[in-house]
Amino acid sequence: MGQIDMSKYAIRTDLAIEAIEVSKAKDGIKSEEENVLGVKITRVDLLDDGIKLLNKKKGRYITIEFEDVTDTNEKENVKEVFSMEFKKLLSYLGINENDTCLLIGLGNQKSTPDALGPAVVDNIIVTKHLFDLGTVSDGFRSVSAISPGVMGQTGIETSEIIFGIVKRVKPDFIIVVDALASSSISRINKTIQMTDTGIHPGSGVGNARKEISRELLDIPVIAIGVPTVVDAVTIVSDTINFLQKQMAYNKENINNPANRLIDPSCVDYTKEEKDLSFEEKSNLMGIIGTLGDDEVRQLIYEVLSPVGYNLMVTPKEVDFIIEKLSDIIAGGINVALHKNVTDI
Repeated sequence: MGQIDMSKYAIRTDLAIEAIEVSKAKDGIKSEEENVLGVKITRVDLLDDGIKLLNKKKGRYITIEFEDVTDTNEKENVKEVFSMEFKKLLSYLGINENDTCLLIGLGNQKSTPDALGPAVVDNIIVTKHLFDLGTVSDGFRSVSAISPGVMGQTGIETSEIIFGIVKRVKPDFIIVVDALASSSISRINKTIQMTDTGIHPGSGVGNARKEISRELLDIPVIAIGVPTVVDAVTIVSDTINFLQKQMAYNKENINNPANRLIDPSCVDYTKEEKDLSFEEKSNLMGIIGTLGDDEVRQLIYEVLSPVGYNLMVTPKEVDFIIEKLSDIIAGGINVALHKNVTDI
């Protein structure tokens, strides 16, 4: 029997921490975790040894995880943490306070899950024109911003538009903001990733274009993204996993009298370590219960893809959340780039 090409069943994710979790890779990876203001920060450096296994570029990846940006207090905490981490990344890359910046908001403004980049551009303090006129005060740096749209709107590769602008404007560094894809429904709209490795426009929906990176532009490129979509294969496979976790939780706690006072809808069983045995999984779900995570994903892919049902899905309140997330990212960037801006 010939070998099956597993590449098409690979988990679709733009997040380095998810790629590490799935691959269980350890070699060539340097990481640290920290919790600030209730926000989890994971800093990962991918070294030469870890690149091939993870299918990620060598570089630094900073991931900020949170629960609910619609909560005012948590939103402000996330904004403060994001700004702090972004400043650290600028320092790590050797970017000085007077270096000029071009911010690029990738995505389609008419498609809400893909509108994060353009929404951030709308809230960025741009100053390049003021520097050109000589009317800007101290404490600001030269910043320009653009939303180039997508190739379906312009007929031009996004990277070609950006290369032309960079050639003319000559910024010292670039910030690119885009929507991403996640391999877990628990991280949708709850994670911000920053990296110095650049970005492939459209990679979140499996339509990667030419990359925008330091290697191609010869200046630092910082990519910032939030996973706003997840594919149907991931939703179904996660649901099967959650069902098993819920059954394991109920089995462990059903006879505990104290639990009768707890609303079952308030219990986050997904964080429990307990799991069903192989026999219990088999009794619950038949042959599907005996499969590993990768095999379940492969099976679901084979069921949904031929009929065109491996859809990309986003939460129904995505328009409201994109507004909050774009405010967090734009506010954090403004404070990090301009010394005279302190209100985030």
